[in-house]
Amino acid sequence: HWVIAVGVIGLFSLGLWMVDLSFYSPWYHDAPAIHKSLGVLLVGLMVLRLVWRRGNPTPQPPANHSRFVTFAAHSAHALLYLLVFALGVSGYFISTAEGHGIDVFNWFTVPAYPLGIENQADIAGEFHYWIAVTLIALAGVHMLAALKHHFIDKDVTLKRMLKATDK
Repeated sequence: HWVIAVGVIGLFSLGLWMVDLSFYSPWYHDAPAIHKSLGVLLVGLMVLRLVWRRGNPTPQPPANHSRFVTFAAHSAHALLYLLVFALGVSGYFISTAEGHGIDVFNWFTVPAYPLGIENQADIAGEFHYWIAVTLIALAGVHMLAALKHHFIDKDVTLKRMLKATDK
């Protein structure tokens, strides 16, 4: 959970920073390569997390949570997963638009399967940006909800997220 959160925030920050780099910046080529590599690893980690979650059911919601709160929490989690995967797919389509695979820190290469769509990188880039903004906004709401549960409702939601207790 926390590695994914740090990864999403870090990649979002790196993405915002790198789009303003000039051609003459020493980071002009390195920042996108790092962003792509970390993005591929994050999606891979999300796949592992999804597999792990399938075999390890989530704990029951606290007794004070209404059905609406439980539904909202499950819906938000599903949407967070969906957005991370959609972000990875759109990033893949940006990166492979010219037929080149994604080199991940010189460890391995994710092959390219270009769609052959005119302006593929630009179209995927628009989706990538708005998916990222939506993901960060939803993650912010997720964080605020956890803080609300802790400080206003005085329940164990945040403690459970921090793995301090399972009660």
